[in-house]
Amino acid sequence: MAKTKTVFFCRNCGNESPKWVGKCPACGEWNTFAEETVVTGKAAKNPKTSFAGEKARPVQIKEIVSGREDRINMQSVELNRVLGGGLVPGSLILIGGEPGIGKSTLMLQVALALENMKVLYVSGEESQQQIKMRADRIGIKNENCYILTETSTAEIINHVENLKPDLLVIDSIQTLQTDTVEATAGSISQIRESAAEMNRLAKVSQIPVFLIGHITKDGSIAGPKVLEHMVDTVIQFEGDRHYGFRILRAVKNRFGSASELGIFEMHAHGLREVTNPSEILLSQREEDVSGVAISATVEGLRPMLIETQALVSSAAYGTPQRSGTGFDLRRLNMLLAVLEKRSGFRLSAKDVFLNIAGGIRVDDPAIDLAVIAAILSSNEDIPIGSKIAFAAEVGLSGEIRAVNRIEARISEADKLGFEKIFISKYNEKGLDHQKFNIEVVPVASVNQLFGLLFS
Repeated sequence: MAKTKTVFFCRNCGNESPKWVGKCPACGEWNTFAEETVVTGKAAKNPKTSFAGEKARPVQIKEIVSGREDRINMQSVELNRVLGGGLVPGSLILIGGEPGIGKSTLMLQVALALENMKVLYVSGEESQQQIKMRADRIGIKNENCYILTETSTAEIINHVENLKPDLLVIDSIQTLQTDTVEATAGSISQIRESAAEMNRLAKVSQIPVFLIGHITKDGSIAGPKVLEHMVDTVIQFEGDRHYGFRILRAVKNRFGSASELGIFEMHAHGLREVTNPSEILLSQREEDVSGVAISATVEGLRPMLIETQALVSSAAYGTPQRSGTGFDLRRLNMLLAVLEKRSGFRLSAKDVFLNIAGGIRVDDPAIDLAVIAAILSSNEDIPIGSKIAFAAEVGLSGEIRAVNRIEARISEADKLGFEKIFISKYNEKGLDHQKFNIEVVPVASVNQLFGLLFS
Protein backbone atom coordinates (compact mmCIF):
# COMPACT_ATOMS: atom_id res chain seq x y z
CA MET A 1 0.00 0.00 0.00
CA ALA A 2 1.33 3.44 -0.87
CA LYS A 3 2.38 5.72 1.97
CA THR A 4 2.89 9.48 1.97
CA LYS A 5 5.83 11.02 3.73
CA THR A 6 7.68 14.33 3.81
CA VAL A 7 11.37 14.36 2.94
CA PHE A 8 13.97 16.98 2.09
CA PHE A 9 16.08 16.93 -1.08
CA CYS A 10 19.31 18.81 -1.82
CA ARG A 11 18.86 20.92 -4.96
CA ASN A 12 22.57 20.62 -5.74
CA CYS A 13 23.23 16.88 -5.52
CA GLY A 14 19.80 15.30 -4.87
CA ASN A 15 20.76 13.94 -1.44
CA GLU A 16 17.73 12.93 0.66
CA SER A 17 17.25 13.74 4.33
CA PRO A 18 14.33 13.06 6.72
CA LYS A 19 14.69 16.56 8.19
CA TRP A 20 15.97 19.96 7.11
CA VAL A 21 19.69 20.60 7.54
CA GLY A 22 21.59 23.78 6.81
CA LYS A 23 24.63 22.13 5.21
CA CYS A 24 24.31 19.17 2.87
CA PRO A 25 26.42 16.28 4.24
CA ALA A 26 26.97 14.92 0.70
CA CYS A 27 28.11 17.96 -1.30
CA GLY A 28 28.80 20.51 1.45
CA GLU A 29 26.55 23.24 0.00
CA TRP A 30 24.55 25.50 2.35
CA ASN A 31 20.79 26.18 2.26
CA THR A 32 20.05 23.79 -0.60
CA PHE A 33 17.47 21.49 1.03
CA ALA A 34 13.86 21.78 -0.12
CA GLU A 35 10.81 20.05 1.37
CA GLU A 36 8.78 17.66 -0.78
CA THR A 37 5.98 15.17 -0.27
CA VAL A 38 6.57 11.78 -1.87
CA VAL A 39 4.60 8.56 -2.07
CA THR A 40 6.40 5.30 -1.40
CA GLY A 41 5.25 1.87 -2.50
CA LYS A 42 4.51 2.67 -6.15
CA ALA A 43 8.09 2.36 -7.27
CA ALA A 44 8.00 -1.37 -6.55
CA LYS A 45 5.51 -1.80 -9.39
CA ASN A 46 8.06 -0.53 -11.88
CA PRO A 47 11.18 -2.69 -11.50
CA LYS A 48 14.28 -1.17 -13.00
CA THR A 49 15.98 -3.06 -15.83
CA SER A 50 19.07 -2.38 -17.85
CA PHE A 51 19.12 -0.13 -20.93
CA ALA A 52 18.85 -3.29 -23.03
CA GLY A 53 15.39 -3.92 -21.58
CA GLU A 54 16.42 -7.03 -19.64
CA LYS A 55 18.05 -7.89 -16.36
CA ALA A 56 21.65 -6.68 -16.37
CA ARG A 57 24.55 -9.11 -16.11
CA PRO A 58 28.34 -8.65 -16.17
CA VAL A 59 29.87 -8.97 -19.64
CA GLN A 60 33.54 -9.12 -20.59
CA ILE A 61 34.57 -6.00 -22.45
CA LYS A 62 35.93 -8.07 -25.35
CA GLU A 63 32.46 -9.61 -25.82
CA ILE A 64 30.85 -6.21 -26.37
CA VAL A 65 30.41 -5.40 -30.05
CA SER A 66 31.58 -1.90 -30.90
CA GLY A 67 28.77 0.10 -32.43
CA ARG A 68 29.37 2.37 -35.37
CA GLU A 69 28.87 5.99 -34.42
CA ASP A 70 26.67 7.28 -37.23
CA ARG A 71 25.95 10.88 -36.37
CA ILE A 72 22.81 12.63 -37.53
CA ASN A 73 23.24 15.83 -39.53
CA MET A 74 21.11 18.49 -37.81
CA GLN A 75 21.09 20.72 -40.92
CA SER A 76 22.83 23.38 -38.83
CA VAL A 77 26.59 23.95 -39.02
CA GLU A 78 26.70 25.69 -35.65
CA LEU A 79 24.65 23.05 -33.81
CA ASN A 80 26.66 20.23 -35.40
CA ARG A 81 29.86 21.88 -34.20
CA VAL A 82 28.62 22.17 -30.62
CA LEU A 83 27.42 18.54 -30.60
CA GLY A 84 30.83 17.35 -31.76
CA GLY A 85 30.06 16.71 -35.43
CA GLY A 86 26.39 15.79 -35.32
CA LEU A 87 23.78 14.12 -33.12
CA VAL A 88 24.53 10.65 -31.75
CA PRO A 89 21.51 8.25 -31.81
CA GLY A 90 20.23 7.40 -28.33
CA SER A 91 21.82 10.45 -26.72
CA LEU A 92 20.13 12.73 -24.17
CA ILE A 93 20.87 16.45 -24.60
CA LEU A 94 19.94 19.16 -22.09
CA ILE A 95 19.67 22.75 -23.35
CA GLY A 96 19.47 25.47 -20.69
CA GLY A 97 19.04 29.20 -20.96
CA GLU A 98 17.31 32.30 -19.62
CA PRO A 99 13.58 32.88 -20.30
CA GLY A 100 13.05 34.46 -23.70
CA ILE A 101 16.58 33.78 -24.95
CA GLY A 102 15.29 31.60 -27.82
CA LYS A 103 15.53 27.95 -26.67
CA SER A 104 12.10 26.97 -27.97
CA THR A 105 12.68 28.88 -31.22
CA LEU A 106 16.00 27.11 -31.76
CA MET A 107 14.60 23.62 -31.19
CA LEU A 108 11.47 24.24 -33.27
CA GLN A 109 13.64 25.61 -36.07
CA VAL A 110 15.84 22.50 -35.89
CA ALA A 111 12.76 20.24 -35.87
CA LEU A 112 11.33 21.96 -38.95
CA ALA A 113 14.65 21.83 -40.82
CA LEU A 114 14.94 18.02 -40.53
CA GLU A 115 12.70 17.21 -43.50
CA ASN A 116 13.90 13.61 -43.88
CA MET A 117 13.30 12.74 -40.21
CA LYS A 118 10.12 12.24 -38.21
CA VAL A 119 10.30 14.65 -35.27
CA LEU A 120 7.99 14.73 -32.24
CA TYR A 121 7.95 18.13 -30.50
CA VAL A 122 6.38 17.81 -27.03
CA SER A 123 5.43 21.06 -25.27
CA GLY A 124 4.17 21.37 -21.73
CA GLU A 125 4.21 25.16 -21.73
CA GLU A 126 2.51 26.27 -24.96
CA SER A 127 -0.59 25.30 -26.88
CA GLN A 128 -0.51 23.87 -30.38
CA GLN A 129 -1.76 27.19 -31.79
CA GLN A 130 1.12 29.09 -30.17
CA ILE A 131 3.66 26.67 -31.61
CA LYS A 132 2.01 26.94 -35.03
CA MET A 133 2.31 30.75 -34.88
CA ARG A 134 6.03 30.44 -34.18
CA ALA A 135 6.44 27.90 -36.98
CA ASP A 136 4.70 30.27 -39.43
CA ARG A 137 7.05 33.05 -38.36
CA ILE A 138 10.09 30.84 -38.95
CA GLY A 139 8.72 30.02 -42.38
CA ILE A 140 10.00 26.44 -42.75
CA LYS A 141 7.48 23.84 -43.98
CA ASN A 142 7.92 20.27 -42.76
CA GLU A 143 5.19 17.62 -42.88
CA ASN A 144 7.24 15.23 -40.72
CA CYS A 145 7.14 17.48 -37.64
CA TYR A 146 4.49 16.44 -35.10
CA ILE A 147 3.35 18.62 -32.19
CA LEU A 148 2.15 17.15 -28.89
CA THR A 149 1.00 19.12 -25.82
CA GLU A 150 1.46 16.73 -22.90
CA THR A 151 3.17 16.67 -19.49
CA SER A 152 2.71 13.03 -18.41
CA THR A 153 5.81 10.94 -19.09
CA ALA A 154 3.71 7.78 -19.44
CA GLU A 155 1.58 9.36 -22.18
CA ILE A 156 4.65 10.72 -23.95
CA ILE A 157 6.26 7.27 -23.97
CA ASN A 158 3.04 5.75 -25.37
CA HIS A 159 2.96 8.31 -28.20
CA VAL A 160 6.64 7.64 -28.95
CA GLU A 161 5.97 3.88 -29.18
CA ASN A 162 3.05 4.47 -31.56
CA LEU A 163 4.58 7.21 -33.72
CA LYS A 164 8.19 5.91 -33.65
CA PRO A 165 9.84 9.29 -34.30
CA ASP A 166 13.50 9.75 -35.23
CA LEU A 167 13.93 12.66 -32.79
CA LEU A 168 12.13 13.74 -29.61
CA VAL A 169 12.10 17.28 -28.21
CA ILE A 170 10.77 17.99 -24.69
CA ASP A 171 9.88 21.60 -23.82
CA SER A 172 10.53 21.64 -20.92
CA ILE A 173 11.82 19.06 -18.43
CA GLN A 174 10.45 21.18 -15.54
CA THR A 175 6.86 20.63 -16.74
CA LEU A 176 6.97 16.81 -16.91
CA GLN A 177 5.28 14.62 -14.33
CA THR A 178 5.66 10.91 -13.64
CA ASP A 179 3.25 8.65 -11.75
CA THR A 180 6.06 7.02 -9.77
CA VAL A 181 6.51 10.18 -7.66
CA GLU A 182 3.71 12.03 -5.91
CA ALA A 183 5.03 15.59 -6.09
CA THR A 184 4.31 18.77 -8.00
CA ALA A 185 5.77 19.37 -11.46
CA GLY A 186 9.12 21.12 -11.32
CA SER A 187 10.08 19.67 -7.94
CA ILE A 188 13.45 18.03 -7.46
CA SER A 189 12.10 14.48 -7.30
CA GLN A 190 9.85 14.98 -10.35
CA ILE A 191 12.66 16.43 -12.46
CA ARG A 192 15.02 13.64 -11.47
CA GLU A 193 12.56 10.80 -12.14
CA SER A 194 11.23 12.34 -15.37
CA ALA A 195 14.77 12.79 -16.70
CA ALA A 196 15.58 9.19 -15.73
CA GLU A 197 12.58 7.93 -17.73
CA MET A 198 13.56 10.02 -20.76
CA ASN A 199 17.11 8.72 -20.45
CA ARG A 200 15.87 5.14 -20.39
CA LEU A 201 13.62 5.84 -23.39
CA ALA A 202 16.54 7.27 -25.38
CA LYS A 203 18.90 4.39 -24.59
CA VAL A 204 16.38 1.57 -25.19
CA SER A 205 14.82 2.96 -28.39
CA GLN A 206 18.00 4.70 -29.69
CA ILE A 207 15.92 7.85 -30.25
CA PRO A 208 17.90 11.05 -29.47
CA VAL A 209 16.07 13.27 -26.98
CA PHE A 210 16.47 17.01 -26.47
CA LEU A 211 15.42 18.35 -23.07
CA ILE A 212 14.87 22.10 -22.72
CA GLY A 213 15.60 23.26 -19.16
CA HIS A 214 15.04 26.47 -17.24
CA ILE A 215 17.82 28.17 -15.30
CA THR A 216 17.81 29.84 -11.90
CA LYS A 217 18.67 33.48 -11.21
CA ASP A 218 22.32 32.58 -10.57
CA GLY A 219 22.61 31.01 -14.04
CA SER A 220 22.56 27.30 -13.13
CA ILE A 221 20.03 24.84 -14.56
CA ALA A 222 16.95 24.55 -12.35
CA GLY A 223 16.50 21.28 -10.53
CA PRO A 224 18.98 18.91 -8.89
CA LYS A 225 22.60 18.97 -9.97
CA VAL A 226 22.32 15.25 -10.67
CA LEU A 227 20.24 16.18 -13.74
CA GLU A 228 23.41 17.39 -15.48
CA HIS A 229 25.16 14.12 -14.61
CA MET A 230 22.35 11.99 -16.05
CA VAL A 231 22.41 13.49 -19.54
CA ASP A 232 25.06 12.97 -22.21
CA THR A 233 25.41 16.59 -23.27
CA VAL A 234 24.71 19.89 -21.51
CA ILE A 235 24.41 22.97 -23.72
CA GLN A 236 23.97 26.54 -22.52
CA PHE A 237 22.10 28.95 -24.79
CA GLU A 238 23.18 32.40 -23.66
CA GLY A 239 23.42 35.98 -24.78
CA ASP A 240 22.46 39.52 -23.88
CA ARG A 241 18.85 40.25 -24.79
CA HIS A 242 19.89 43.79 -25.75
CA TYR A 243 22.05 42.31 -28.52
CA GLY A 244 21.01 40.11 -31.39
CA PHE A 245 23.72 37.51 -30.84
CA ARG A 246 23.09 34.16 -29.16
CA ILE A 247 25.85 31.76 -28.16
CA LEU A 248 25.32 28.01 -27.97
CA ARG A 249 28.04 26.72 -25.63
CA ALA A 250 28.78 23.07 -24.78
CA VAL A 251 29.35 22.65 -21.04
CA LYS A 252 29.49 18.84 -21.05
CA ASN A 253 29.72 16.48 -24.00
CA ARG A 254 30.36 12.74 -23.84
CA PHE A 255 30.67 12.56 -27.63
CA GLY A 256 32.90 15.54 -28.38
CA SER A 257 34.71 18.59 -27.08
CA ALA A 258 33.18 20.41 -24.12
CA SER A 259 34.58 23.79 -25.19
CA GLU A 260 32.87 24.31 -28.53
CA LEU A 261 30.43 27.11 -29.24
CA GLY A 262 28.08 28.13 -32.00
CA ILE A 263 26.93 31.67 -32.71
CA PHE A 264 23.47 32.68 -33.89
CA GLU A 265 21.80 35.99 -34.60
CA MET A 266 18.16 36.56 -33.64
CA HIS A 267 15.89 37.90 -36.37
CA ALA A 268 12.16 38.32 -36.74
CA HIS A 269 12.05 35.06 -38.72
CA GLY A 270 14.08 33.00 -36.26
CA LEU A 271 17.77 32.38 -35.66
CA ARG A 272 20.39 32.88 -38.35
CA GLU A 273 23.75 31.11 -38.17
CA VAL A 274 26.84 33.30 -37.95
CA THR A 275 29.57 31.48 -39.87
CA ASN A 276 32.20 34.23 -39.52
CA PRO A 277 31.76 35.89 -36.12
CA SER A 278 34.97 37.94 -36.43
CA GLU A 279 33.51 40.31 -39.02
CA ILE A 280 30.44 40.93 -36.82
CA LEU A 281 32.21 41.30 -33.48
CA LEU A 282 34.59 43.94 -34.86
CA SER A 283 33.21 47.46 -34.98
CA GLN A 284 33.40 49.48 -38.17
CA ARG A 285 35.17 52.75 -37.31
CA GLU A 286 35.89 55.63 -39.65
CA GLU A 287 38.88 56.75 -37.59
CA ASP A 288 41.12 55.22 -34.94
CA VAL A 289 40.25 56.00 -31.33
CA SER A 290 42.20 55.32 -28.16
CA GLY A 291 41.33 52.46 -25.83
CA VAL A 292 40.48 49.90 -28.52
CA ALA A 293 42.49 46.73 -29.18
CA ILE A 294 41.73 43.59 -31.18
CA SER A 295 42.41 40.16 -29.67
CA ALA A 296 42.72 36.81 -31.45
CA THR A 297 40.89 34.34 -29.23
CA VAL A 298 39.94 30.68 -29.60
CA GLU A 299 36.68 29.12 -28.43
CA GLY A 300 36.84 25.34 -28.77
CA LEU A 301 38.31 24.79 -32.23
CA ARG A 302 37.11 28.12 -33.63
CA PRO A 303 39.48 31.11 -33.79
CA MET A 304 37.88 34.53 -33.92
CA LEU A 305 38.81 38.16 -33.43
CA ILE A 306 37.02 40.27 -30.84
CA GLU A 307 37.23 43.92 -29.93
CA THR A 308 38.35 44.98 -26.45
CA GLN A 309 37.39 48.50 -25.34
CA ALA A 310 38.88 50.27 -22.32
CA LEU A 311 38.31 53.68 -20.77
CA VAL A 312 40.71 55.12 -18.20
CA SER A 313 39.81 58.43 -16.55
CA SER A 314 40.48 60.30 -13.33
CA ALA A 315 38.36 59.16 -10.39
CA ALA A 316 35.63 61.77 -10.05
CA TYR A 317 34.43 60.75 -6.59
CA GLY A 318 37.68 59.87 -4.85
CA THR A 319 37.28 56.09 -4.86
CA PRO A 320 38.41 54.56 -8.20
CA GLN A 321 35.88 52.35 -9.96
CA ARG A 322 36.65 49.04 -11.67
CA SER A 323 34.08 47.65 -14.07
CA GLY A 324 34.28 44.88 -16.68
CA THR A 325 31.60 43.67 -19.11
CA GLY A 326 32.24 40.28 -20.68
CA PHE A 327 35.53 39.90 -18.79
CA ASP A 328 36.45 38.57 -15.34
CA LEU A 329 36.69 41.54 -12.98
CA ARG A 330 39.21 39.76 -10.75
CA ARG A 331 41.52 39.19 -13.70
CA LEU A 332 41.14 42.85 -14.67
CA ASN A 333 42.27 43.87 -11.17
CA MET A 334 45.24 41.51 -11.49
CA LEU A 335 46.31 43.04 -14.81
CA LEU A 336 46.00 46.55 -13.36
CA ALA A 337 48.20 45.49 -10.43
CA VAL A 338 50.80 44.17 -12.89
CA LEU A 339 50.83 47.51 -14.74
CA GLU A 340 51.15 49.36 -11.42
CA LYS A 341 53.86 47.20 -9.88
CA ARG A 342 55.96 46.03 -12.82
CA SER A 343 55.65 48.90 -15.28
CA GLY A 344 55.14 51.95 -13.05
CA PHE A 345 51.81 53.14 -14.48
CA ARG A 346 49.83 54.97 -11.78
CA LEU A 347 46.34 53.60 -12.31
CA SER A 348 45.32 53.22 -8.66
CA ALA A 349 43.74 56.70 -8.62
CA LYS A 350 41.90 56.30 -11.93
CA ASP A 351 38.62 54.74 -13.01
CA VAL A 352 39.03 51.79 -15.37
CA PHE A 353 36.14 50.46 -17.46
CA LEU A 354 36.48 47.45 -19.75
CA ASN A 355 34.02 46.13 -22.32
CA ILE A 356 34.08 43.19 -24.72
CA ALA A 357 32.20 44.39 -27.80
CA GLY A 358 29.27 42.36 -29.09
CA GLY A 359 27.84 41.36 -25.72
CA ILE A 360 29.80 38.09 -25.44
CA ARG A 361 31.86 36.80 -22.51
CA VAL A 362 35.45 35.64 -23.02
CA ASP A 363 37.50 33.47 -20.65
CA ASP A 364 40.48 32.84 -22.92
CA PRO A 365 43.70 34.07 -21.18
CA ALA A 366 45.10 35.04 -24.60
CA ILE A 367 42.98 38.20 -24.42
CA ASP A 368 45.23 39.56 -21.63
CA LEU A 369 47.61 41.31 -24.01
CA ALA A 370 44.75 43.09 -25.81
CA VAL A 371 43.32 44.21 -22.44
CA ILE A 372 46.71 45.62 -21.40
CA ALA A 373 47.11 47.36 -24.76
CA ALA A 374 43.63 48.90 -24.61
CA ILE A 375 44.18 50.18 -21.06
CA LEU A 376 47.55 51.71 -21.95
CA SER A 377 46.09 53.23 -25.13
CA SER A 378 43.29 54.91 -23.19
CA ASN A 379 45.64 56.04 -20.42
CA GLU A 380 48.05 57.63 -22.89
CA ASP A 381 45.21 58.74 -25.20
CA ILE A 382 47.09 57.29 -28.17
CA PRO A 383 45.07 55.12 -30.59
CA ILE A 384 46.24 51.69 -31.70
CA GLY A 385 46.13 50.97 -35.42
CA SER A 386 42.98 49.19 -36.56
CA LYS A 387 45.08 46.59 -38.40
CA ILE A 388 46.95 45.42 -35.26
CA ALA A 389 45.93 42.31 -33.27
CA PHE A 390 47.15 40.72 -30.02
CA ALA A 391 47.33 37.13 -28.76
CA ALA A 392 49.21 36.39 -25.53
CA GLU A 393 48.77 35.89 -21.79
CA VAL A 394 50.26 38.25 -19.20
CA GLY A 395 51.94 36.85 -16.07
CA LEU A 396 52.23 38.38 -12.61
CA SER A 397 55.84 39.38 -13.19
CA GLY A 398 54.92 41.34 -16.31
CA GLU A 399 56.14 38.68 -18.74
CA ILE A 400 54.25 37.82 -21.91
CA ARG A 401 53.37 34.13 -21.80
CA ALA A 402 52.73 31.73 -24.66
CA VAL A 403 49.21 30.52 -25.57
CA ASN A 404 47.95 27.46 -27.41
CA ARG A 405 46.96 27.21 -31.08
CA ILE A 406 48.92 30.32 -32.01
CA GLU A 407 49.00 29.43 -35.73
CA ALA A 408 45.19 29.35 -35.90
CA ARG A 409 45.03 32.78 -34.25
CA ILE A 410 47.59 34.25 -36.65
CA SER A 411 45.82 32.72 -39.66
CA GLU A 412 42.48 34.22 -38.61
CA ALA A 413 44.01 37.69 -38.29
CA ASP A 414 45.80 37.22 -41.62
CA LYS A 415 42.56 36.14 -43.32
CA LEU A 416 40.73 39.26 -42.14
CA GLY A 417 43.39 41.59 -43.52
CA PHE A 418 45.32 42.53 -40.38
CA GLU A 419 48.86 43.75 -40.95
CA LYS A 420 50.52 43.06 -37.59
CA ILE A 421 49.97 40.75 -34.61
CA PHE A 422 51.78 40.80 -31.26
CA ILE A 423 52.50 37.40 -29.69
CA SER A 424 54.76 36.03 -26.96
CA LYS A 425 58.34 35.39 -27.99
CA TYR A 426 57.98 31.94 -26.39
CA ASN A 427 55.42 31.07 -29.10
CA GLU A 428 58.02 31.50 -31.85
CA LYS A 429 59.49 28.02 -31.44
CA GLY A 430 58.52 25.99 -34.51
CA LEU A 431 56.51 28.89 -36.00
CA ASP A 432 56.91 29.31 -39.76
CA HIS A 433 56.61 33.02 -40.55
CA GLN A 434 56.69 32.35 -44.29
CA LYS A 435 53.18 30.89 -44.21
CA PHE A 436 51.62 34.23 -43.23
CA ASN A 437 51.37 37.57 -44.99
CA ILE A 438 50.85 39.29 -41.64
CA GLU A 439 53.83 40.66 -39.67
CA VAL A 440 54.34 38.66 -36.46
CA VAL A 441 55.91 40.71 -33.65
CA PRO A 442 57.23 38.74 -30.63
CA VAL A 443 57.35 40.52 -27.27
CA ALA A 444 58.66 39.35 -23.89
CA SER A 445 57.34 41.91 -21.40
CA VAL A 446 54.74 44.61 -20.92
CA ASN A 447 57.43 47.30 -21.03
CA GLN A 448 58.60 46.06 -24.42
CA LEU A 449 55.02 46.10 -25.71
CA PHE A 450 54.56 49.68 -24.54
CA GLY A 451 57.78 50.75 -26.29
CA LEU A 452 56.79 49.14 -29.58
CA LEU A 453 53.24 50.52 -29.56
CA PHE A 454 53.66 54.08 -28.31
CA SER A 455 57.30 55.00 -28.86
